[in-house]
Amino acid sequence: MSRALLAFAAFALAAGTARADEGMWLPNEFPSDKVQAAYGFKPDAAWLDHARLSAIRLANGCSASLVSSNGLVATNHHCVRQCLTEISHKGDDTAETGFLASSPAEEKRCTATEADRLIEISPVTDRIRKATEGKQGADFAAALKLETAAITQACAGGDEKLRCDVVTLYRGGRYDLYKYRRYQDVRLVFAPEDAIADFGGDPDNFEFPRYALDVGFLRIYENGKPLDSKDGYFHFGEREPLPGEAAFTIGDPGSTERLFTVSQLLEERNVDLPRFVAYLAEDRGILTEFTRRGPDERRVGEASLLGVENSLKAMRGEWQALSDPALIDGKRKAEAALKGRVAADPALAKSTLSAWDDIDAALQRHRALSDRAFVLLRAERYSSRLLNYALTLVRAPVELAKPNGERLEEYTDASFPAQRQRLLAESPVSPELETVTLAYWLGKVREILGPDDPAVHKLLGMQSPEQLAASLVKGSKLGEVAVRKRLLDGGPSSSDPMIAFARLLDSEARPVRKQIEEDYEAVLDDAGGKIARAQFALYGNTAYPDATFTLRISYGAVQGWDEAGKSIAPLTRFSGLFERATGAEPFRLPARWLAAKDSLTASTVFDFATTNDIVGGNSGSPVIDRRGDVMGLAFDGNFQSLGGDFGYDPALNRSVAVSSVAIREALAKIYGATALLDELGTAPAK
Repeated sequence: MSRALLAFAAFALAAGTARADEGMWLPNEFPSDKVQAAYGFKPDAAWLDHARLSAIRLANGCSASLVSSNGLVATNHHCVRQCLTEISHKGDDTAETGFLASSPAEEKRCTATEADRLIEISPVTDRIRKATEGKQGADFAAALKLETAAITQACAGGDEKLRCDVVTLYRGGRYDLYKYRRYQDVRLVFAPEDAIADFGGDPDNFEFPRYALDVGFLRIYENGKPLDSKDGYFHFGEREPLPGEAAFTIGDPGSTERLFTVSQLLEERNVDLPRFVAYLAEDRGILTEFTRRGPDERRVGEASLLGVENSLKAMRGEWQALSDPALIDGKRKAEAALKGRVAADPALAKSTLSAWDDIDAALQRHRALSDRAFVLLRAERYSSRLLNYALTLVRAPVELAKPNGERLEEYTDASFPAQRQRLLAESPVSPELETVTLAYWLGKVREILGPDDPAVHKLLGMQSPEQLAASLVKGSKLGEVAVRKRLLDGGPSSSDPMIAFARLLDSEARPVRKQIEEDYEAVLDDAGGKIARAQFALYGNTAYPDATFTLRISYGAVQGWDEAGKSIAPLTRFSGLFERATGAEPFRLPARWLAAKDSLTASTVFDFATTNDIVGGNSGSPVIDRRGDVMGLAFDGNFQSLGGDFGYDPALNRSVAVSSVAIREALAKIYGATALLDELGTAPAK
């Protein structure tokens, strides 16, 4: 990465300013004047409201958008990959063959998918400040949780079709209430074959040029009928993107750390990222071996492997970015400048200077607990679905019996409907894959904590990780939806071995989580908020907050870049796809693509790069033009963009999208998706 540019970007962020094309902006505080100065177009309130209503957040960690008046949703293929696995079965790999519903009756329910539509944003900072004023540590955490629960409960009013979240912005400097309309009847309409959706596989991931048709179409249903979305949807564009034209991404970037202190960034670089990279690298090897056992193993394990490969490459890129001395040097200078200005103001010095020391002390305390937290608190994500189910079933009756403000976050009124949907999703469970992934996690528990640790003795007993995993999976009935539903509804206590194991794990994990929430996260929230308020006082509220998996709008242009003396063009075309195809994985084209080669227009734009500032979570975000028409769907970035968690370099950071014209041409000439094309329609007069 460009050292000078990274250093400048780090300073600009800390000083409360943003460079051209940089920023994941709040929809209610979008810098329209900056866009006008850069591109001669000023998005007005109506344009921004339309963008907000047309945007969809998928609770699985992706972005999407409405693209018809009948609830049709466009997103990425990799965002519907789990749904494809759900509807596949032995001998019928839907991810391999692709899926097209020729009529609404053929659309398949994605039982684990929730779609959220943002309908209102309101400020609640004063309420949170009043509730937490003068409190620290555990008292701060309890007061924050209690007031947050009260706000969200009043917002939703007991209606599970509404989702209300109090969103922490500027590391605790501000709090907003986001009100969503929640939809849990979401059905699959179209997805191409894996081979073209992920063409190039891991070698091409976070690279450009790209040739991936990373698209999937869903439909939202309400009361058993397609959603009436006439009040807000994007037209799916019919023209090619033009180099230099303005482009806007509307989506939900997951998280960034651009406002972290230097100490927090060093903790990421020296402790957190190396540990994650090592864990994921080994996990990738295990899953790769599993998927090579046979076609059924590939069918059930491919989605997990793709997710691990993506996370591994992303974290390696983040680690590399933080290893560049220029980024850390720039942050040090910016932080020193901010501290100097705070120290020069007696009132700010009294309220703020200790915040940096508080963060450093919290990091030091956390380090002693971090290994235990890494393996025990991430069991749901890094072990097995059966254990995930068991932990939910063990914790749900305990948590749901508490007042809303005292529950674990995922069991609050705002969050539990999504948790329950995942628990009761009709997703097939592979015992073979469960055994492999659970054994790997158990092995890491023993390796990281040590064989003499009391928790290891409690969890493993006299068995090896492989023996315990095999016995737990073989004896568990939690793969059956009816069993999970009976237990969730208060059925008789279960003797299921996975439930028994989850109780043991919960007894070890709960104290660790409590300590982290009260003695670490609460301190970071409190201290981070103090620093943010000092920045507001000194520089004004001219910067965007770190990403929080909430709706943001970024602006930029269709543009390539220069690297190592080579100019990278911003557009790829169908002709390049066939030149790149080798016939061997991961550069193998589906048979129907090879058969249709002569009917395709070779010059049609396939994928394109823009200067939009995006990160993970933006997958599926519509890239729209100034008219509000979809130019494409963002699905990736270049390798340099992996440092985007910490800073933005306009010379090198690029997002990557599949063009709407490529999608339209494929639907017409390869998939014969006439009904879908008719629904996407033609551009209305504007």
